[in-house]
Amino acid sequence: MTIITYKRPIPKLKFIYGIGLFVIGILSIDTYFGILFLGAGVFFFYTDGIEIDLTTKKYRYTINLFGLTFGKWQDFPEIEYVSVFKTTQTTRVWVSTASTNVTETVVKVNLFYNTNQKIEAYETDNTETAFNIAKQIAAALKIDVLDATSRDTKWL
Repeated sequence: MTIITYKRPIPKLKFIYGIGLFVIGILSIDTYFGILFLGAGVFFFYTDGIEIDLTTKKYRYTINLFGLTFGKWQDFPEIEYVSVFKTTQTTRVWVSTASTNVTETVVKVNLFYNTNQKIEAYETDNTETAFNIAKQIAAALKIDVLDATSRDTKWL
């Protein structure tokens, strides 16, 4: 059984806030505010992602909380091709009273069907890892890979 799993990483600052709220919630568990802080802390540990089972040709969008994964499996639609491309993601970072935007380049693997519909399958900062995942998916589904990491797109 070949399963590809992608979980969106929790940003470090969000993780630190979650720990802080969780600890405050535990220390004041006997009050309503303690329960509120505990619940808010748990929310900061929540992340989402996707799992792809290449053996059964199913996928599911997942919700991950404390190592537990939830989601409903769905059959793949008629996938036409796998695309690998580079894009930038901008995140706003707040420190005290100042804020800034942090931009980073990521490589995404998408599965396209019905001409322009897509399933976002994987995201990484390593181009080689993205192509390995794309080739693994393409081999299992017997489809082509589109390299769109540069201006000149090409089929692999």
